Amino acid sequence: MEELVIRDADVVDGSGADSYRADVVVDGGRIVSIVKEAAASGCQRPKARRELDAEGLVLSPGFVDMHAHSDLALLRDPDHSAKAAQGVTLEVIGQDGLSYAPVDDRTLGEVRRAIAGWNGPGDDVDFDWRSVGEYLDRLDRGIAVNAAYLIPQGTVRALAVGWDDREATEAELEHMRRLVAEGLEQGAVGMSSGLTYTPGMYAKDAELTELCRVVASYGGYYCPHHRSYGAGALQAYEEMVELTREADCPLHLAHATMNFGVNKGRAPELLTLLDGALAAGADITLDTYPYTPGCTTLVALLPSWASEGGPDQIMKRLADDDTAERIRHHMEEIGSDGSHGVPMEWETIEISGTGDPALAEYVGRTVLESARLRGETPWTVARHLLLADRLAPTILQHVGHEENVRAIMRHRVHTGGSDGILQGAKPHPRAYGTFPHYLGHYVRELGVLPLEECVAHLTSRPAARLRLPDRGLVREGYRADLVLFDPATVAAGSTYDNPRVLPTGIPYVLVDGRFVMEDGRRTDVLAGRSVRRVPR
Repeated sequence: MEELVIRDADVVDGSGADSYRADVVVDGGRIVSIVKEAAASGCQRPKARRELDAEGLVLSPGFVDMHAHSDLALLRDPDHSAKAAQGVTLEVIGQDGLSYAPVDDRTLGEVRRAIAGWNGPGDDVDFDWRSVGEYLDRLDRGIAVNAAYLIPQGTVRALAVGWDDREATEAELEHMRRLVAEGLEQGAVGMSSGLTYTPGMYAKDAELTELCRVVASYGGYYCPHHRSYGAGALQAYEEMVELTREADCPLHLAHATMNFGVNKGRAPELLTLLDGALAAGADITLDTYPYTPGCTTLVALLPSWASEGGPDQIMKRLADDDTAERIRHHMEEIGSDGSHGVPMEWETIEISGTGDPALAEYVGRTVLESARLRGETPWTVARHLLLADRLAPTILQHVGHEENVRAIMRHRVHTGGSDGILQGAKPHPRAYGTFPHYLGHYVRELGVLPLEECVAHLTSRPAARLRLPDRGLVREGYRADLVLFDPATVAAGSTYDNPRVLPTGIPYVLVDGRFVMEDGRRTDVLAGRSVRRVPR
């Protein structure tokens, strides 16, 4: 007898087609049968050792978070309710060009410091890996949800070239090609870049094109955080489209927003660019989060020249008064490349977390608010935080536009990605709320997307981008990564004031046919594993 039958569910199968009522039978981690309209058909209803009454609930494929920053959280936090409670059954990590494999001892230490604001310092993690394959093997010991990995181009450059702003030699470029190929052979699904973050931002297009050719040869995709989301946003999108066309590499645009005042109402221009490329045969997808503020680290706003050489050199420059004044001039009067070419608007920069608890008074306030309270300039406050917290502060950037958010999420190649940073006292609510916020706010309350279409954005579309042949749909033979939610009550619980509140209306989540959420509570099941690239 099979393990589980989910009775009388309203199945939204991930394809975008209309829902239907069915009994769904799960055994051995897979969907073994689907009996449509079982209660009304008069046929013999399937039986199993456990029966779950799904009356009033939607059954859908598990949600795929196409842009996650859970690289260490998956290892340090077996509970991981931040994602499991949202119905996320697969996360794509290794984002924005910086993560923890492939590394050597030197690079690992540098990367840990550089992205402590994203993932914490990692003092509570045993870094017993160096290669991509070894990291994926570590995930395979058991994690809350599944995870796929992108090779981080910035980490690869740090390993082969260092943190200097210069072109790679031919030997260094060949080293990078080899590192990318090895990572793909070991199971990575593609490559990411952070082209406003050091050292990945120092790579010219020719270098990136060569690496993308390697990615394409293995059937992977390129996922850039491109060079500007502000003053040069459209040009930066065009650059990525042209670069991947030249490399004949699939492109997935990370957190594809149009932010800052210069881009208010300009989402249609981005979509026109993408439609033209798609009509010409390009393979492009994108992800967004359903919120207007962004989230990153405070140090990321510095001009690239101030970040050359890595964390130690940044600290030296900030400590030198003359150099710090040059940094301020670039940020406040010119608009640094780190702040997307837009002169700093400190009233939009909210401190969301610090590594040092002694600096907690700054959290939840904008830099401008703290400056006024202290009788200081905003740059004085920002510089102090960077030095005192050793580059660890995280921020919310209140620079988005609702009309852009809605226009982009409607596009036919759109997928969902939280870009959720789980660090800090007051993280962005998207880390805990992205997927229920889509379903509750944008589907039920606003009607921006029909339910069936939205579920397709969150399930089958990302599974297709990842080239996963047995995930993303409710189909016989597919893996039983499933979510049961109440369409009338599903909602994000997280807010900007209370961002760590779990969602409502998602009582059951299954990974590999096992309940990781049951009756709205996290179980102790660790059914997640690495999801590795499917060879062509």
